[in-house]
Amino acid sequence: MNALQQSGKMTNYRWVICAMLFFATTVNYLDRQVLSLLQPMLEDEFHWTDSDYGSITAIFSLFYAVSMLFAGRFIDWMGTKKGYAWSIGVWSAGAALHALCGVLTEQWVGLPDAAALRAVAAGTDLAATISMVSVTFFIIARCVLALGEAGNFPAAIKATAEYFPKKDRAFATGIFNSGANVGAIVAPLSVPLMAEIWGWEAAFVIVGLIGFVWMGFWLFIYKPIENNPKVNKAELDYIDQDDREKAPATEVVLDEKRLSFWECLRFKQTWAFAFGKFMTDGVWWFFLFWTPAYLKVQYGMEGTQIAWPIAVLYTITVVGSVFGGKFPTYFINRGMNPYAGRMRAMLIIAFFPLVVLFAQPYGYISFWVPILLIAVGASAHQAWSANIFSTVGDMFPKSAIATITGIGGMAGGIGSFFIQKGAGMLFTYSGETNMTFLGFEGKPAGYAIVFMFCAVAYLLAWVVMKVLVPRYKPIVLE
Repeated sequence: MNALQQSGKMTNYRWVICAMLFFATTVNYLDRQVLSLLQPMLEDEFHWTDSDYGSITAIFSLFYAVSMLFAGRFIDWMGTKKGYAWSIGVWSAGAALHALCGVLTEQWVGLPDAAALRAVAAGTDLAATISMVSVTFFIIARCVLALGEAGNFPAAIKATAEYFPKKDRAFATGIFNSGANVGAIVAPLSVPLMAEIWGWEAAFVIVGLIGFVWMGFWLFIYKPIENNPKVNKAELDYIDQDDREKAPATEVVLDEKRLSFWECLRFKQTWAFAFGKFMTDGVWWFFLFWTPAYLKVQYGMEGTQIAWPIAVLYTITVVGSVFGGKFPTYFINRGMNPYAGRMRAMLIIAFFPLVVLFAQPYGYISFWVPILLIAVGASAHQAWSANIFSTVGDMFPKSAIATITGIGGMAGGIGSFFIQKGAGMLFTYSGETNMTFLGFEGKPAGYAIVFMFCAVAYLLAWVVMKVLVPRYKPIVLE
């Protein structure tokens, strides 16, 4: 044992791990948002409709969902260090792979460059072929990206459970989850600019390379906590404080040390977490993937014009991510168990997205009105997300956390598939038929419908979760 480990003053290496998780999540969302920011440019080059773009984002969500199911088991099997490294390596390669989609489309249809693709007359058979071929190539690249990105949250939640006691996990989750906001802030400030200077292909390549840099640092910095020379006994005792508490009398005990998929599905705790993710993950992804397209449709904004509105939107969401994770401690410090405190906080949080109901009715004032209202809803999502992830650690043992997180992530991805594909079809239909809804016409009517769902999704999710698991009931493996 070295001098640091013998020291009585508690070390704080757990926050170094939290910082690494933060940067990984930042890269995750930076990679994920590149396509949405370049959508107006790619739409013109490849003759996409909203339905085409919706298909790309929907299949990404569906493949992500399926991958999440296996990613959790993979992380539990491989271990946090190796599993996370594999995950970010695959998604970084997938991000860079997008850069080849244009060249492959040109070769497939027999045109020399991007200018020739754009010059094809809209509505022709060749334009339809360009659209179909390019969508296929982008879907393949998105699937590779989804396969790797599916490992981010199971690995991060598992690392958080390894390095933090239950009372601090929501706060730590909120901090690393705020990387999603930072990635979403950095992306609009950098991606359109990179695309204008070097071409859209360079944007995908550059953000892909960043992930490989993180992977190198992770392999050097992360060590299992029991073998980490940077963690002394005082910090280890602080982290392991939950293991010394007496298990509640209401606990459910299994004979096996690990839960199979079928065993996981036997518990209402699993279904509560999965339903909460199913109802709400798609809302966040809708805002992430469609807000740039919304600004183009509603206000005619493109390229670097959308940079500041999007950056402001996700800057605001950082507040919800960090302080939303801290919020339950107010109730926990007043005697509530972690689950009860978290559910109380989540109920309050679920009311904030209702402001999105006013995004379209008052959007005529300025584009800043829907941006700020969506920012409140997205900030509430991040607060919700920090807490719903932590309910897994409240209920399940560490050996099953990544698996349960994967099941919930799969449910969230399926929910996102429906909202992404449904939104794309709705926007194409509303634009072609000039549909009316609550006084809005065309695509703005379609956005009004989707905003209504986004506003109420969290309250619906909370009610079902509370019905399924009304009180704290952890599962313990022997």
